[in-house]
Parts: sequence; structure tokens; C-alpha cells
Amino acid sequence: MHFSIPETESRSGDSGGSAYVAYNIHVNGVLHCRVRYSQLLGLHEQLRKEYGANVLPAFPPKKLFSLTPAEVEQRREQLEKYMQAVRQDPLLGSSETFNSFLRRAQQETQQVPTEEVSLEVLLSNGQKVLVSVLTSDQTEDVLEAVAAKLDLPDDLIGYFSLFLVREKEDGAFSFVRKLQEFELPYVSVTSLRSQEYKIVLRKSYWDSAYDDDVMENRVGLNLLYAQTVSDIERGWILVTKEQHRQLKSLQEKVSKKEFLRLAQTLRHYGYLRFDACVADFPEKDCPVVVSAGNSELSLQLRLPGQQLREGSFRVTRMRCWRVTSSVPLPSGGTSSPGRGRGEVRLELAFEYLMSKDRLQWVTITSPQAIMMSICLQSMVDELMVKKSGGSIRKMLRRRVGGTLRHSDSQQAVKSPPLLSKLSAVSLRGIGSPSTDASASDVHGNFAFEGIGDEDL
Repeated sequence: MHFSIPETESRSGDSGGSAYVAYNIHVNGVLHCRVRYSQLLGLHEQLRKEYGANVLPAFPPKKLFSLTPAEVEQRREQLEKYMQAVRQDPLLGSSETFNSFLRRAQQETQQVPTEEVSLEVLLSNGQKVLVSVLTSDQTEDVLEAVAAKLDLPDDLIGYFSLFLVREKEDGAFSFVRKLQEFELPYVSVTSLRSQEYKIVLRKSYWDSAYDDDVMENRVGLNLLYAQTVSDIERGWILVTKEQHRQLKSLQEKVSKKEFLRLAQTLRHYGYLRFDACVADFPEKDCPVVVSAGNSELSLQLRLPGQQLREGSFRVTRMRCWRVTSSVPLPSGGTSSPGRGRGEVRLELAFEYLMSKDRLQWVTITSPQAIMMSICLQSMVDELMVKKSGGSIRKMLRRRVGGTLRHSDSQQAVKSPPLLSKLSAVSLRGIGSPSTDASASDVHGNFAFEGIGDEDL
């Protein structure tokens, strides 16, 4: 998740109270909540009580007098760095204190009272599931409600996740993000105030070997089958004419397990496909379609003569990656507190081991760059769990005393959110004098593998 505070607002207090500065916290470039400095200070103090001052990043100090515009801007930048650092820390970022603060702030900002509502969740094939939830229910609560409505067993809930998507005119889904523990799904989707945005249930793992666990259950089998059929129809899974004929025959026989077994052998099975975007590989400003799955990013490009070419980048060959956002300044080229902002430009860049002793940066420019980064991180986490001899079941969240917690095994293998020695990595700046770089998160990769002589 990409946290930023790109803007501030001067607001009046309740009942005609004194004016104050509000800091707008954005997640993936979309407003999540609006908070005061005192609220963030309260969060900081609570985290310090629970985890100790030595664990927390620096927090901007109080000021005795009203802030000047320059001081407001400086505090905005400091608070942005603070929120990013807390979220990136595996301990602090997954804490209930941090996540509950963001959920409350989201609900207060959108002024949504706590009440029972009906929420529509789509399956991959477009089928609608209507669940009764509270507006204050967090992501896991809604996921459990959907599972209960579908009669999906509790031990399989963790194999699926809720995704926020934008439904395009042709009915295809453009993935915005995986809904997180710090947000309220009902508030997240309704605050966008557009019927294009939907919540979709989809499997949340990458290794098809885990399909066996899900296929043992009738409901799990049906969910995987519906997702796979939908992916094939949308062209996400690459199918030859002969394979298509075999799949059609299995569909007619309603042989769902056999259908899935064949589908597992197909290129891009279980991949998440993104909208068309631009990359600097194999050349600058190259139009590509990116797909994520099977521990890789796949870039498809159309060559002259309509010839399709594909390049695959294995996660284990990525030394690190980062997401950079930049925002065009308003006309006039100057910035000030509370300034208006243009559309966020997002780029995912990863340093790839092309051959022995040769690392090269590859950059993808896409509004879905953060979602791509999340996919990379989850693939790395899954690889590390497998490498450590663990099970995907150990990655699943469990309720302990009514609170959702990650298992210790997941935290132990989680990749570092930031490289400890950035000097070892040649980071290429992204942006230009006409842009305002608001944040850059560099992710190290514990799953990175060097290439030996035997691989050349």
C-alpha cells in the first residue's frame, strides 16, 4: 500500500470552533481519511506505549504557536514520512492499534454512521452475492460474511480475498487494490461515488499447488472453476485452438476438476492481468500488457505486423523494486499548503538480474503500479513461506480474542520493506523538474537469487 499526504486543508472546528489544519491521508492516490495533527500524535503515543520509543520512527514535535505556511508544509512532509514508515514496518503496520485508527478515521471522514446495510460482492464470473453487514465492518468481517453466504468453510476463507475493482464498459475488471485490514469495505466502495467501482471475491494465492486444498470442497471448487472460466473468456489465460476445444468438451460434461487440471497447464493460469500501460523495456515508451502470477511479471507487447512478443521477469531475479509517485504542479509551477493536485503518475521500477553481474532497472508506468507492487510482495512472501518449509495455512489470519492477527511464521519470513543499505543499489530517479515526487518505497527481496556459471 502506498501512503501519502499530498495536501492539507484549513478547516473550521465543530460548532464554530477555531480553525485547524487537516492532513489528507491518501492510499494508492485516493483519499482515505482526513485527520488533525493531534489525532496522529495520539496514535503515536499509543504505539509508543505498546512497542517502545526505540521501535517508532521520528514524529514531528509540537509547536507552541500557530504554524506558518512553510511550517505546515514541513509538517505535512514529516507526517507523510512517518505514516509510510509505520505502515512499512511489519510489526507496527499490522498492529490493531494502527489499523483501527485508520478505520475510525475513514468512517469519520466520510461521515458514515454505523448501521446495518446490504453490500454487493461479485464473483469473478459476475455473479452477485448480497450480504448484510455493518458499515463499520472491516475487510475480514465482510470476507467472512461472504464466505458464510456461499457456505465456504472457515479453513478456506484465507485462500480468498476481496478486491476493489473498476468495472469497464466491456464488463472486464480493472483491479484497483486488494482490500486491506485498515479499511471498511462498505465505506471504501461507496465513498468513490461511482457505480463503476465494485468489490470482487478472488483467490489470493499464486502457487497452483494450493488449488488442491480448495478443490476438496464443493464451494471452493465452484469458485475456482468460475474464476478460471472467466479468465479464459477474457483472454487472460493463453489458450490454443486445440486446448480450447478440450476445455469446451470438459465444460459440456461439467467435469470441473478435469477442466481445472487442464487449465493449470496453460500459460497465465491464475495470473492477474492489468490494463495496457507503458514500459521502458525492451525500449523506451513501449506499449505493454502486464500480468502477474507464477512468481513472475509477464510483459506482452505487440510488434509490427501484429506479432505478439512476451518477456517474463522472475521474482527471484529482482534484487529490489520501488514505487514512485509524482504529481504535476498546478499552473504557475509553485506549491503551497492546501494546494490543488493533478492526477498522480505512478511508476513501478525493479532492478533485474539480466545475466551474471549485470543488473538493469526496468520501469513500468501504470495507474496500477501499486497493485503490481503488492502482487510482487505477496509472491515473495509465498515463496519464503514455502522455502522455510511452512504452509500457506500459516499465512492465513486467525481471530485471537476477537482480534485478527497474522501468525508468527508469516512475520518471520516477510521480506524487508526497505533495503537497509541503499548505497548498494543504484537507484535511478524518476520524475522531472515539472513533477513533484511525493514518495518512493524501496522493497528489498529475500527471495532474490544470483545466477551462477551453471545458469549461463
